[in-house]
Amino acid sequence: MGMMRSTNESNITGFILLGFSDYPQLQKVLFVIILILYLLTIFGNTTIILVSHLESKLHTPMYFFLSQLSFLDLCFTSSIIPQLLVNLWDPMKNITYGGCVVQLYVSLALGSTECVLLAVMSYDRYIAICRPLHYTVLMHPRLCMALASLSWLSGVVTTLVQSTLTLQLPFCGHYQVDHFFCEVPVLIKLACVDTTFNEAELFVASIIFLIVPIFFILISYGYIVEAVLRIKSASGRKKAFGTCSSHMTVVIIFYGTIIFMYLQPANSRSKEQGKFVSLFYTVVTPMLNPVIYTLRNKEVKWALKKVLGKILGLNFI
Repeated sequence: MGMMRSTNESNITGFILLGFSDYPQLQKVLFVIILILYLLTIFGNTTIILVSHLESKLHTPMYFFLSQLSFLDLCFTSSIIPQLLVNLWDPMKNITYGGCVVQLYVSLALGSTECVLLAVMSYDRYIAICRPLHYTVLMHPRLCMALASLSWLSGVVTTLVQSTLTLQLPFCGHYQVDHFFCEVPVLIKLACVDTTFNEAELFVASIIFLIVPIFFILISYGYIVEAVLRIKSASGRKKAFGTCSSHMTVVIIFYGTIIFMYLQPANSRSKEQGKFVSLFYTVVTPMLNPVIYTLRNKEVKWALKKVLGKILGLNFI
């Protein structure tokens, strides 16, 4: 594969991302499907960001966080999918060492940020439903900005720790990464030394960024369900549940696949399962997020029609 290595471990020139090499007949099909999904991801998330910015009625904490989520998904997919598309088309499947390092740091930072951001969004829904009269006072712009900044900062901190520890491992000539992008669990497997510490650190980080946010989300929605059930009118309960259903759908899809990859023992799943699960949360989930929030949210659909009407000079409302 044209890979070179000097006797010094630090002079690694690159890796081979095997990806879906075991399915040569499937690679071109995957290329077309993933390209389409990537373009839809760019279009959908960019639309959410623009509509939330242009429509004054969407200048609320909920849509501020939704815009943050869309921006995250745009960056996350763009850190992985372009290289994946190149490797699906190119039989060499090389990635430079520098490219792998950038991909590792960026994708882990963005994925960790999204874990925290989804928990922050559940807190926003808790305040909106359980304390509606105090919503605008409690969820003021400075707090929203601080919570969003905390989400981004937590992602940066965890990638600086995890990625740095992973890249310090000696790979001893092992350059074939049996995955389609550079991710901490698969790079740890390449190491030729005892990785107990790295695996323990990865497990602790997974607890912090997966289990703790899920626990926080469950508590928030426990209070939300309790508050909604106290609403006497059926239409009121339906409206309250409707404001949370989109977020819960995204949470279930995102955390379900991430937990499978990071918390399930490595020897309990096949490598191919791990690849396809990773494909789901790196490609499919970011594409689904704007679809879920648009189709299940009347405010977004109304705002989208209004913005399109202004741009095209038509009246859709």
